[in-house]
Amino acid sequence: MSNLSTMTEEEKLEQFVQRIEAGDKIEADDWMPEEYRMALVKLISMHGISEIMGALPEKEWVPKAPSLHRKLGIMAKVQDEMGHGQLLLRVAEDLLKPYGKNRGDLMQDLFKGDLKFHNVFHMETKTWADAGLVGWLVDGAAIITQTNMLGASYGPYARALQRICAEEVFHAQHGEAIIMALAEGTDEQKAMIQDALNRWWEALLMFFGPASKDTTGTSKQDVTIKYKIRTKTNEQLRQDFFDKYIPRILSLGLTIPDSTMHYDEENKTWVYEQPDWSEFKKIIKNQGPRSQARLNLRRSSYENNAWVRDALAATVN
Repeated sequence: MSNLSTMTEEEKLEQFVQRIEAGDKIEADDWMPEEYRMALVKLISMHGISEIMGALPEKEWVPKAPSLHRKLGIMAKVQDEMGHGQLLLRVAEDLLKPYGKNRGDLMQDLFKGDLKFHNVFHMETKTWADAGLVGWLVDGAAIITQTNMLGASYGPYARALQRICAEEVFHAQHGEAIIMALAEGTDEQKAMIQDALNRWWEALLMFFGPASKDTTGTSKQDVTIKYKIRTKTNEQLRQDFFDKYIPRILSLGLTIPDSTMHYDEENKTWVYEQPDWSEFKKIIKNQGPRSQARLNLRRSSYENNAWVRDALAATVN
């Protein structure tokens, strides 16, 4: 490899692209273009914060779970999600070093509204069926998104995803088990699933983000594809979700809450009604049904446990 100190920025970028095209993994201490670093920071920090905030909707159901078995299952899932968040924020922290920032700064960015978390985790979990649906379909959507990045060009993220995706499979199975138990139960329990699906459907469509409107390479998703962080667009991932889950949903006797939904045999694609993307923008700006309540809980927890971080810092020093 050439000596970077003697290379121009253009030559560094050319060599960087060649490494990615050859399938090399970029590591935290390697030279990388600013566009690549910032794309990773935004993606990984949002992913990490979403894992942490994503534990909160199900945490609400720990004391209300219908049995000890279910309580233990959902508690284990919440613990896993928090672990995923900490792992990912470690990865993001390494990328933030040139800017003099750390995980604490990311938490402050969250509280200030500068760091977004996933739209689905701003929503209400009104019933036990909602808790099951989060595990089954939300985690299912997450698996589709995350497995698409298992071969990411940034090595630390790709390695972290190996563990996270393996555990997310168990989370999806946990959610599916809850839904199956309800589907085999009373008419009231079956109606509970349908009601949850009706309320969550739009949020699930929004999960993958809007489709790219152009091919100029300027959108966030195009940048991540350009640098081989992922391989599929938002719409391709959404179509993969439909392929996997619509047959499963229908097999339970449930109805998709979209009368336009059908499979176009000629184009091999699912046709569906677009969600309200203006609502999506409001939600991720912390104007969703449970945005402020969950941010307040995260903020109070962070402040109340500051003494733990201080004690650990004193021990290290």
